[in-house]
Amino acid sequence: MKTVTLIALSLFIGIVPVISPAWSQEDMTVVDNAAFDTPQRTPSVFAHDEHNETAGIDDCAECHHVYEDGKRVDGESSEDQRCSECHGLKGSGGQPSLIRAFHANCKGCHQEQKKGPILCGECHIK
Repeated sequence: MKTVTLIALSLFIGIVPVISPAWSQEDMTVVDNAAFDTPQRTPSVFAHDEHNETAGIDDCAECHHVYEDGKRVDGESSEDQRCSECHGLKGSGGQPSLIRAFHANCKGCHQEQKKGPILCGECHIK
């Protein structure tokens, strides 16, 4: 019994450092669309660190925002949460649905800055 437990623990300790980077944003290559049961498009291509370096974004809260009572909270970041933790598949009150939140945050910034992709096929690459 001790041998089985020792082997299982060794495997766990050996595997966790290998797979944990898969959850980090540094290695992110597409936007997480797991919340959508039947997505109509492929996930948006998004190399997190490359994007932020090119865009000159240093403050995580620039994209990972926090709102309280309908107002953005300065200096607060939601980088440790998935977008779907706050944004549901359907909007609620003044809070946009998940798809609208993605498009408003990403596409809205691209339109405002007059840089980056804004057409569907430019982000949702097959």
